[in-house]
Amino acid sequence: MAHALHAPARRSARLLAAAAFLLLPPALATAQQQVYEITGSGLKQTKAPEPGSDEATIAQARRLTADGNPSQAIDLLDAWIETNETTRNQWLPDAFLARGDAHLADDDEYKALVDYERITRDYAGSDLFVKALERELDIAKMYLGGLRKKSLGLFRIDSGIPIAEEIIMRINERLPGSRLAERAMLMLADYYYDERDLRMAAESYDVFLTLFPRSEHRQKAMQRRVYANIAQFKGPRYDASGLVDAKFLVQRYQTQYPLDAERIGLDDTLTARLDEQTARQLLEVAAWYERRGDPPSQRLTLQRLVLRHPQTGAAKIAADILTKNNWPLQPKPRPRPAPAAEAATEAAK
Repeated sequence: MAHALHAPARRSARLLAAAAFLLLPPALATAQQQVYEITGSGLKQTKAPEPGSDEATIAQARRLTADGNPSQAIDLLDAWIETNETTRNQWLPDAFLARGDAHLADDDEYKALVDYERITRDYAGSDLFVKALERELDIAKMYLGGLRKKSLGLFRIDSGIPIAEEIIMRINERLPGSRLAERAMLMLADYYYDERDLRMAAESYDVFLTLFPRSEHRQKAMQRRVYANIAQFKGPRYDASGLVDAKFLVQRYQTQYPLDAERIGLDDTLTARLDEQTARQLLEVAAWYERRGDPPSQRLTLQRLVLRHPQTGAAKIAADILTKNNWPLQPKPRPRPAPAAEAATEAAK
């Protein structure tokens, strides 16, 4: 699968670099040495980089990338950055962005990440800070889509998923609450959901809803969080805590979106099925205690089942077992301590 996705992802990277290599209007890609603005009478030249200037060098590198010569752009920018890296040259963020785009077009997204990360780390006040994070998220999307990371600079063997996860976490740390952070977090949750990593999907959608409570994708995240919790249940012999969570999540969704809940089946019928499955799991636990020869634990489990899930078929079975063994249907309430004992307890606190 990784190999099948490799070529489209590489083409996507090159298209991205070719389309975004300039901070100029797209229509001006053929005039990289000049800057124009749109006026009422058409295009008007407002600025042309001075030949031999830093701006002209970076513009030339961008033109080389756009023309399909990213390696030449990298060589040009390597020399310029080496000369200016220890200075306060205002064009350094532009140079790192341009070189990152060139690396991306040259099929080396990891080196591109290094340059984009340099901007986010050392030039957080730059106008290019957000743009660098956007580029990083594009690379994360490629890794989540199946592109594998290069090993030894040649072979794509290693998974890029850990890098994608790290990128998304950093975006949320650096631009908390932003639209970019929202898009990144939802992308990661959707990836886990599509890959059937249900535990991580449920946790990620939960984090998403906590961080972005008013997101336009809130309903989708709530629905998928429910489905991810339900799908984790493997049967009566396994932990049913996900079903308990799912039941409350369904009820919350019904409260907030009653019409949509009925339309998609997140309704009382589903709640009843979840209740029944949870009760069946308790019934299985009670049977396990019986096989172990532990009647007190068996009795308590059955009593809890009847008390917590009285409307289920499993509760009827549990009640029959309790009656057959002459056990009460509900556990005896704990006796309240005597007043003197209560006073002593309070005094001890």
